Amino acid sequence: MNKILLTFGTRPLAQRLGKVLASRYSCVFASSEPFPDVLLKQHYRRLPTGGDPIYVHELLKLCLDEGCQFILPLGKTELRVLLDAKILLEEYGIAVLIPNNLESCLVIENPPSDMQIKVIHEGTDLLTQQQITDSSFSGAGLLSDTDGEPILCLI
Repeated sequence: MNKILLTFGTRPLAQRLGKVLASRYSCVFASSEPFPDVLLKQHYRRLPTGGDPIYVHELLKLCLDEGCQFILPLGKTELRVLLDAKILLEEYGIAVLIPNNLESCLVIENPPSDMQIKVIHEGTDLLTQQQITDSSFSGAGLLSDTDGEPILCLI
């Protein structure tokens, strides 16, 4: 079973996505926010903040240690850093689920729980394996009702 690392793993959005992904993926929840040590015995791991100079190094190390093939970043603060490190992570076989063009991407923060969010890799829904948008979009997202444009969902 492939593994996916979700950042901001203690937040409700990450938990919701983890439940959806659990049928096909093993999920590792990582966070820079404080959480009880008892969670470390489960699938929770600590990370520095996205602005920390060692963030990418620690994230890479964590993914290699845990055997993760995907990273699903859910925080705005880490998007630019991970976009810049995307090629490095891909060299280690780790796909970062982030849109190629952040500047033109529509974003919704803290989407309501009744929205059907999909986890997308290069335009393909990771659960159904159906192509639902163009290959430039990856991440937690949904499609706009009006024009079908992908919308990135973040914390």
